[in-house]
Amino acid sequence: MYNFTDDTEDPDLIMTDQGTRVKGLNYNESVEIVFQGTGLLNGAGLHPMHMHGYSFYAVGMGEGNFDNETDPLKYNLVDPPKVNTFIVPKYGWLAIRFIANNPGVWFWHCHFDRHLTWGMETVFIVKNGNTEETSILPPPPNMPTCMANSREISIKESKNDDGDEGQNYL
Repeated sequence: MYNFTDDTEDPDLIMTDQGTRVKGLNYNESVEIVFQGTGLLNGAGLHPMHMHGYSFYAVGMGEGNFDNETDPLKYNLVDPPKVNTFIVPKYGWLAIRFIANNPGVWFWHCHFDRHLTWGMETVFIVKNGNTEETSILPPPPNMPTCMANSREISIKESKNDDGDEGQNYL
């Protein structure tokens, strides 16, 4: 397992791939994300993370590297705080949960603009539910397309560390 909180700097980890990771979520899917603070760039300070369109529950937080076997056993599943922004602890981790019940395209990012260039952003596309009430209305027929006079977007297929396929829009 990689020691995320170690101070040694691996040159292969300093520069991130360019592009924004896009992850599709099914309507009403239960989502858990663990954010790991690192020792890279001397911990690079704190990261106030925010996702548009949602609030979520901060179910756990700890120091050091997240342990998938033991740390979830310490989660607060009774009365966790509901937040829309949180700070990933330096050299620690924070776990959040939410239900993907708001269809649309939602931007997740660190609130420090400089950190966006480090790859600290992603986009979740929450799919429509099975009813009209749980779906996004289609755009009006006379709405102009976004790319009408712009350059073509290239799409690079990629895989996450956990093997999930994703797309980076460049």
